[in-house]
Amino acid sequence: MTKLTTTGEKNVLRAPLGILASATATHGTGRDDDIPLPRLPGFVESAFSPLAYEVSRQCLTERPGDGARTAVALASLLGDTTTADLASTRMVSGKVHNPLLFMQATPNSVLGHTSRESQITGQMFSISTFDDPVTELLAMADLLLEDPELDRVLVLGVELGGSERLAAVHRELTADGDSPVPDLPASAGLAAAVLLGRPGAGTPVTVRQAETPAAADADADADAGAVDRPGSIQGLFDLAAAHRRLLRDGGNLLLPGPAAFVLATDTTDTADDTETHAHQ
Repeated sequence: MTKLTTTGEKNVLRAPLGILASATATHGTGRDDDIPLPRLPGFVESAFSPLAYEVSRQCLTERPGDGARTAVALASLLGDTTTADLASTRMVSGKVHNPLLFMQATPNSVLGHTSRESQITGQMFSISTFDDPVTELLAMADLLLEDPELDRVLVLGVELGGSERLAAVHRELTADGDSPVPDLPASAGLAAAVLLGRPGAGTPVTVRQAETPAAADADADADAGAVDRPGSIQGLFDLAAAHRRLLRDGGNLLLPGPAAFVLATDTTDTADDTETHAHQ
């Protein structure tokens, strides 16, 4: 199932979420932690599906659980543009249509592959949002976990580098604003995933809605927070980094954004000892 969300009133978590695991992966970006593109049978040319599978695999391997009680939600503003661009280029040049390219251009294809590998039979969603994917994905996980038949929700985001055509689409989608075009090599890709459940045993870090998001926005301005451009998944990288930091050091962190969130290793935290975290 694919859902398109647009800018509007921010969703608010009705209850805290527990973070079970998190993972990030980048390829071809020039970052020090770039990885070779993982091989994924049936998926060629594009970094989208291999990176989505890799971060999902890391989370599900670190915290295995009942696949029948697990749901998955993927966020990506434009989806697998590398594959879509390749398929259309072949078509207009008169080359034979490749059905494999049509299959993998659908974001749900890699979710199906991941679900088969991990025996996940819960709901699967792909969303495209102009808002901050962190807000959308956490709100979706919060809603899904109201289902008594679900214990966990794997949320992930994927973003690809830009070709000329991707840049043109991005400019059209953001024609009413001055948001910059993604500055990534055409072959680059980024992915981040977080495995969520309700707070309890085995969830040392929790995330909840901040009570004063306006104050967090003021702190985030200098760091060009998670919403430097529509659909950016940088906020998921910030969330994963904050999770790792709290596992190591404990305490509480404020994650700025359109809807700010507090991550804590102690659910009795107070605002006085909450640090601000953005791109650390």
